[in-house]
Amino acid sequence: MSVDATNDIAEFLTSRRARVTPEQAGLPTYGQRRVKGLRREEVASLAGVSVEYYKRLERGTASGVSDSVLEALARALQLDDAERAHLFDLARAASPVAPKRRRAVQQRVRPVVLRILDSMSAPAIVRNSRVDYLAANPLGRALYAPLFESREQPPNSARFTFLDLAAQEFYVDWERTAEDLVAHLRSEAGRNPYDRGLSDLVGELSTRSEEFRTWWAAHNVRYHRTGSKRLRHPVVGELELEYEVMDVSADDGLTISVYSAEPDSRSAEALDLLASWIATPEADPAPADQ
Repeated sequence: MSVDATNDIAEFLTSRRARVTPEQAGLPTYGQRRVKGLRREEVASLAGVSVEYYKRLERGTASGVSDSVLEALARALQLDDAERAHLFDLARAASPVAPKRRRAVQQRVRPVVLRILDSMSAPAIVRNSRVDYLAANPLGRALYAPLFESREQPPNSARFTFLDLAAQEFYVDWERTAEDLVAHLRSEAGRNPYDRGLSDLVGELSTRSEEFRTWWAAHNVRYHRTGSKRLRHPVVGELELEYEVMDVSADDGLTISVYSAEPDSRSAEALDLLASWIATPEADPAPADQ
């Protein structure tokens, strides 16, 4: 299983069409339907294109498709912002006249970014578009110690989540975390389909993880900019944290994820304990009650 722009646009359109019912699209239904979701001719009608033209798109032929047609398809298929952006990315990649350029994926964190990271009191981590964990401040590294210390190296969120059994203990909501990661990688594969490193990562995960194969085939995409995480840390116990993901604007694809706990909460106390623990490494506190 790999990244293939032509197959991906065909499978993405098919999967989104299957998700929209005639009722959701405001269409009448008559008799028993043999397809799940909308028929091709219904999508074509809703988007204002011919059935043959839409069939060509579902076969992965995106030559000459205009932005206005893609916008019409996004409306017909009721795509959200992440899905709409993904459709445009796939169409560009599948077009035979589009330049086949590979975006460089950052593997280095500039010293000024490292200094900013170390100045933060909250846990903070820098990662690239392939979810490689490139740097962290001390509290961030301590918070994600199971990932940084995993036998699956170099540190990568998807590799840890799918290939290290410790992840299912560490992430309280493992399934949600795992699905979100696959959706992020799907989106990134659309933005940068010629990234050999990403293709290799997808191939490795597809070979070694049945769950990854299943979710990758679903073609779901999602923005991953803010949310909450529930972690079961081996030293301080369970934490419920909120996070924000901020772009490093000078370094395409690099982001800083910053984590915060509700003030005066059990999670805030656990973060304080973790900060004390890394400040006095000779101390050996007993793990918190689970």
